[in-house]
Amino acid sequence: MSQKILEVKNLTKYFKAGGKQVVHAVDNVSFSLEKGKTLGLVGESGCGKSSCARTVIRLYDPTSGQIILDGQDITHMRQKELQPIRKKMQMIFQDPYASLNARMTVRDIIAEPLIAHHIIRKKAEADEYVFPMLERMGLSKEHANRYAHEFSGGQRQRVGIARALILQPELVICDEPISALDVSIQAQVINLLKDYQEEKGLSYLFIAHDLSMVRYVSDDIGVMYLGQLVETSTSEELYSHPLHPYTKGLMDSVPVADPKLARQKEKSSIEGDIPSPINPPSGCRFHTRCPYATEACSAQMPDMKEAAPGHWVACHLYE
Repeated sequence: MSQKILEVKNLTKYFKAGGKQVVHAVDNVSFSLEKGKTLGLVGESGCGKSSCARTVIRLYDPTSGQIILDGQDITHMRQKELQPIRKKMQMIFQDPYASLNARMTVRDIIAEPLIAHHIIRKKAEADEYVFPMLERMGLSKEHANRYAHEFSGGQRQRVGIARALILQPELVICDEPISALDVSIQAQVINLLKDYQEEKGLSYLFIAHDLSMVRYVSDDIGVMYLGQLVETSTSEELYSHPLHPYTKGLMDSVPVADPKLARQKEKSSIEGDIPSPINPPSGCRFHTRCPYATEACSAQMPDMKEAAPGHWVACHLYE
């Protein structure tokens, strides 16, 4: 029987936006992640993917809901209580330059978590950990004394990945780790992450815009729109039989390299801009852009229902 490394129940995160206004960044989101597996979160910019991830790892305090990591409730833990827990979960950030300290060498950047968690006491002890990790990331020990500005974007991201993996965590949250990289480098970084996962049995929460890449790396996928999950399924099931109109629109918007196939492909059904998370639409939040919207869609929020075995969707079309 598979074990769950992460359970998120009715997670909500609101941000104050001045006065009485609040930003509904994450609203009543629930999902789980099995050990050794990858869950992909997809959606447009501003749909709440990164806010959800940062709340899960407790960079943000949740407004409500529950976060259970490896059977332990971490929802309301204070920072001191979270210190030993953070060894189990690490994060790879989107921007490989902004997330690295420009004044620190690569050796010090990668060794910093080891010192913070008292695995080593002095920087002089770091090399036996840092050098093997650099080589595992496709770099060498000669890179250890260099600074972040001396590397390419792909190399900087490898340093960021090395820093996240040096503690041998059980869960790694990948917050769009390849979006700032050249296409030719993206595949290298993704393959590096997959190889390490197979070797160590890591679990990934993988956030990205690139739907084809998410399909490649993920076992299960959750589709987010305006702070809410609207569809979840296995990767193959979701791409073979998308149900929610928003998911179908995302699929239609994926570019096709073949000009003939591109001409035959249906135009994306998603029109207009994503509404403001400060004042989200009533009922189904996608009804303002949905070609199938009815009166019920604007009046009542649909519940997440199992339309097929293991395939859940929040849409009135499937009631």
